[in-house]
Amino acid sequence: MKIQGPNPYLQIYNQQKQSSIRKKSDQRTDQLNISPEAKMMQMKQTEQSERAQYVQELKEKVQSGTYEINYEQVAEKMIDYWKWGK
Repeated sequence: MKIQGPNPYLQIYNQQKQSSIRKKSDQRTDQLNISPEAKMMQMKQTEQSERAQYVQELKEKVQSGTYEINYEQVAEKMIDYWKWGK
């Protein structure tokens, strides 16, 4: 078997392949896809911040002595918990 240097057909193929890759890369645009799980996490973060604000308000009411317990609501929630299991 005699090898006579690089194959000219291979060089032409490589050049065509590189030019097609360049064309494809020029046509691409940046995209941002957010998964449904990530969207849920974002919603939970806003819920957590709302919850933190609510807890802070309750703490301030308890410390100032203006917090009033709604005994009927507490009783209803306890009955629902034991009746339906959460």
